[in-house]
Amino acid sequence: QVQLVESGGGLVQPGGSLILSCAASGSISRINAMGWYRQAPGEERDVVAGITSGGSTNYADSIKGRFTISRDNAKNMVYLQMNSLKPEDTAVYYCNVDGWYRSGTGYTRPFNSWGQGTQVTVSS
Repeated sequence: QVQLVESGGGLVQPGGSLILSCAASGSISRINAMGWYRQAPGEERDVVAGITSGGSTNYADSIKGRFTISRDNAKNMVYLQMNSLKPEDTAVYYCNVDGWYRSGTGYTRPFNSWGQGTQVTVSS
């Protein structure tokens, strides 16, 4: 199907910045929405930001004005630019992509895939 590989997490001081990247690979026919979620210890996985195939974006209230989601359709990639990071942003960040892939039979089928997660820790 479709695999997602994330990169860019790490340890950063409060007020710092990080860029997360997520690359989709496989027999992709079309990608629709792409997004980022995060899960802190003991918490549920929550949406952080999303972007449609047309470029429309939406953000969680907690990160508006600090994070920016973008995508490169030619490379099947989605990014999350994170600025002014706070300790409460500490979490495992996951990318999520949905769309259509080409199956072995030649038909296109829908998919929804998750990345493996990348740890972001904001601490002094």
